[in-house]
Amino acid sequence: MRVVPRLPVAGTELYCERRGDGEPLLLIQGLGAHSAHWGERFLAELERDLELILFDHRGVGRSAALDRAAITTADLARDALELLDALQIERAHVLGFSMGGMVAQELALSAPERVRTLTLGATSAGGTQSRPTSPQVVQELTAAALSGDRERMLRTGLRIIVSAPFAAQPGNHAEFREVASLYPADLSLLMTQQAAVDGHDTYGRLRGVRLRTLVIHGTADRVLDVINGELLASLVAGARLELLHGAGHLFFWEQPERSAQLVRAHAATGAAGATSH
Repeated sequence: MRVVPRLPVAGTELYCERRGDGEPLLLIQGLGAHSAHWGERFLAELERDLELILFDHRGVGRSAALDRAAITTADLARDALELLDALQIERAHVLGFSMGGMVAQELALSAPERVRTLTLGATSAGGTQSRPTSPQVVQELTAAALSGDRERMLRTGLRIIVSAPFAAQPGNHAEFREVASLYPADLSLLMTQQAAVDGHDTYGRLRGVRLRTLVIHGTADRVLDVINGELLASLVAGARLELLHGAGHLFFWEQPERSAQLVRAHAATGAAGATSH
């Protein structure tokens, strides 16, 4: 692992790490998550063939504090693009998860020439055609966050973002708890990022994407129903949909080897970075 000092990017400073060798893969995390949330098993499998570019969003983890009252997924896409500029990376494979998948969509739409391949994991196009998180799940997460009880937040979060069988295994809870206890996001940041998610809408634009695209989604996802992944794959010309049966939202924690194999294989077939469609 090569830790890059916090880089000045888009008027803020972003924490970044580089690890592995091969073509660069930019990994864009979800709401409230930092680079360690990818999980070591998943990252170790990915870096067998790729150089991983891991970073924390503005206001998250080891990046500088959030310096504005509102952000959009397009804003975060500009951060990611300027990070590539700062690292002098002309083109990269891009993997976006959940909110990070929304950011990856905006990045692909605004600067397709910078993207070798696109992988969208457990995410949504937003807008009225997509299925939002159920009110019950939102209520559970909100109540846990407002309680101020960190242990309750961890227990509730894990129960919702992974499948029930995975959550029931004590070892899995301990591993996730260790990572989630690092650099916890405060409530104001979570609300700001949630507003960005709520405002995300690429539904009417994704048909214009001409990048090699892989969509991965767990069939037991309670945060963003699998119908969102199916919709995404139908919107992007030539996109391939891979469903991980029984996996929850955090599919790469539940099935790290399979998830990494899918991403690596997709990157290997996309050196040209664009489809023939």
